[in-house]
Amino acid sequence: MRDLSSSFLCFFRLFCCICFFLPSAIPYDGPLYDHSAYTECKTHPEGPLYNGGILKDYARDIGRHLDNPGTGIYTPAFVLRNLTQGTKYCLSVWVKINGVDSALIRARLSTQNETYKCVGTVIAQSGCWSFLKGGFVLDSPSELSILFFQNSDDRDVDISIASASLQPFTDQQWRINQDYKINAERKRAVTVHVSDAHGDRLRGADVRVEQISKDFPFGSAIAKTILGNLPYQDWFVKRFNAAVFENELKWYVTEAKPGKINYTLADQMLEFVRAHQIVTRGHNIFWEDPIYTPDWVRNLTGAELQSAVNSHILSLLNKYKEEFIHWDISNEMLHFDFYEKKLGPNATLQFFQTAHQADPLATLFMNEFNVVETCADANSTVDHYILRLRELKKGGATMSGIGLEGHFTIPNLPLMRAVIDKLATLGLPIWLTEIDISKTIDKQTQAIYLEQVLREGFSHPSVNGIMLWTALHPNGCYQMCLTDNDLNNLPAGDVVDKLLQEWQTGEIKGQTNEQGSYSFYGFLGEYKLYVQYEDKFINSTFSLSRGDETKHFSIQL
Repeated sequence: MRDLSSSFLCFFRLFCCICFFLPSAIPYDGPLYDHSAYTECKTHPEGPLYNGGILKDYARDIGRHLDNPGTGIYTPAFVLRNLTQGTKYCLSVWVKINGVDSALIRARLSTQNETYKCVGTVIAQSGCWSFLKGGFVLDSPSELSILFFQNSDDRDVDISIASASLQPFTDQQWRINQDYKINAERKRAVTVHVSDAHGDRLRGADVRVEQISKDFPFGSAIAKTILGNLPYQDWFVKRFNAAVFENELKWYVTEAKPGKINYTLADQMLEFVRAHQIVTRGHNIFWEDPIYTPDWVRNLTGAELQSAVNSHILSLLNKYKEEFIHWDISNEMLHFDFYEKKLGPNATLQFFQTAHQADPLATLFMNEFNVVETCADANSTVDHYILRLRELKKGGATMSGIGLEGHFTIPNLPLMRAVIDKLATLGLPIWLTEIDISKTIDKQTQAIYLEQVLREGFSHPSVNGIMLWTALHPNGCYQMCLTDNDLNNLPAGDVVDKLLQEWQTGEIKGQTNEQGSYSFYGFLGEYKLYVQYEDKFINSTFSLSRGDETKHFSIQL
């Protein structure tokens, strides 16, 4: 969608004033974020997003940049002036190559103070146009910068670009667009109608509404350390409606020695989450990194290895059939390929097929790092992820899901959003599965970055759930803890509590109007409804699921 209708634009601005309570009370007049993305190679490029943004005057004046003095290769480039610190710059461009069949094209940015090695990528093909979408945020202002597009290896590739766009968003504009999406995608209008036994409307009836559960899965990893730790369990249950076991389902835990299968820890943890109606991801069946493959498995080959993997997957899924909403089938397969090297290129496809047969109701995921965290990792660019998913689907894999780990250092929010936009074109469930911030960063800054990532994930309409990677251990957490060992919140924990409070409907009270109706706008989930009129009282429950239409609920006294 390029040009939003004037009526929609007016609605959006009015919505901002009414729902966001901007201090200035001035209607929003900034850009609306465009989630458009394309994964197919096209004969002709689409028009530029945002009419080109600040690149609209460059349509006939694309420069050339010497990629590497040693190669003598020149690439398309833009000279940019007066880029500002902290601004979210959203980049998009169509790319075509000649000289090779395909190439990973990377957008880079050189400023006065720093070089950003990657601000967007695309696997471009010869003879058609491919869509690159990315973005960046500068650490310091730059009066003069160069944005250029290069082949990721040393091959001499002729690169053409078209419909380039660079759209800046201030922090306030970015936040307003996020809040708009949250209100549009995570909430819904409700009208409660109150009448007497004859159907006559009752004006002035007291109405109280209370949200009792949330529709959006938001949770964290847990480990065996939660077993028997009642304060930790209470802390967890008060906050989260989803969980994932950190290591307790992994093969090197459940079968450290051949034939000695032990699911005791997983069973005990599953009992805990069941008792509190917490949905749980299954993580993981196989891990392609040989370091995390059982020692005895690494020494197997051929038929012995095939028999071992078949026994493992069937043992795990037959025991836990319909217990876990997801299974990460072959973890981090864009970076490692232990099983495919040993068993052939169709090994992962067979894992997916076997898992689906064993538990057809579970959604089967690829799970990968450095997809939304950065685009500098050539193994896990968004297009590499898409190509692998399409290979699996073409081979017959069923119910695939997209798992984005999200182990961030400094988040690049425009890139994160752009990557999810492209992945969303596949129409598959997308989850942020292992969110944390690097322990190399101080705890206060960790909290700032965590809030940025969580707001970005929750506001994106294609993200179906968020999991933190914050299982608590006596010696800390993998990268980031939410609390200390006494369950006192750290800054990151304060951020989580703040957002959980913000993303739920507080208790609402009011009275029906002259039509006998009371309306409110609530987050998706389950609700209790209490209605009283004179000496008559009734309570009920209702569900608020995603939908564009107002939810109508009738009560008779």
